[in-house]
Amino acid sequence: MRVLFADSFSSRPCARFILALNVFLLIATGGITVTANAAESVFPFRTGEKMTFEAKWSFIPVGEAVLEVMPVKIINGIRARHFLMTVNTNKFADIFYKIRDRFDSYTDMGMTRSVLYKKLQQGKSKRDAVANFDWKKGEVQYTNFDNKKAPIKLLPGSFDPLSIFYFFRMHDLEKNKEIKTAVTDGKKCVVGKARVIRREKIKLKSGTYDTYLVELETKHIGGVFEKSKHAKLQVWVTADALRIPVKVKSRVIVGSFVAELIKAEKTGQDTARVSRR
Repeated sequence: MRVLFADSFSSRPCARFILALNVFLLIATGGITVTANAAESVFPFRTGEKMTFEAKWSFIPVGEAVLEVMPVKIINGIRARHFLMTVNTNKFADIFYKIRDRFDSYTDMGMTRSVLYKKLQQGKSKRDAVANFDWKKGEVQYTNFDNKKAPIKLLPGSFDPLSIFYFFRMHDLEKNKEIKTAVTDGKKCVVGKARVIRREKIKLKSGTYDTYLVELETKHIGGVFEKSKHAKLQVWVTADALRIPVKVKSRVIVGSFVAELIKAEKTGQDTARVSRR
């Protein structure tokens, strides 16, 4: 669904790396089903957490993405968790398609739904988009610069493409588990799916990790995935309580790209607890 990945990117190989980085928006095509009797648990992230990823296209470094957990903010009169992702191409990729993107996500403190989502693009593509969530009306409205779209209906417990990643981290993983939830960027609200394939150890420059491999459903993504018969979108997540993504890989008709964790700072569990029903 390019909701998240613009069709224009599918024709620009060097710019396509943003697809891997957007997987840290992780479940653009999937999420997780909350069971009726889910136990009380500790948040696996805390303010100050910062993760840096390097993206490569056919072994060529093309950019970097940084994910951060920011201090709590007041949004529409309520305390909200703030998540930030920045995406930048390097000097080489800038020649082909310059990307300078910023994504801001805000959720309620209990991590049950999104309240605001912003996307600012200042590279080759220009965008200043905001998705305002109105839970009293059950609607979300998308605005890009001064162009407002008609509100669309929200599915219960909808998250935006960035906060869904943090919601995903709050739940245990196990082999063969199928996971899903609602996600929207303000233009379309869908239920996506993902499946835990197996547990495996992988070795990266930043270290060796015990992980779960999760494959994401790609039928809603469109673009280069839509044209590829055996397209795959995979993410490796640490098999511990923090569930940190350490590697993302895509396989499509035009090749593959990989994004890998190169630095993690202030990772650890929040002392706050939440009871999920």
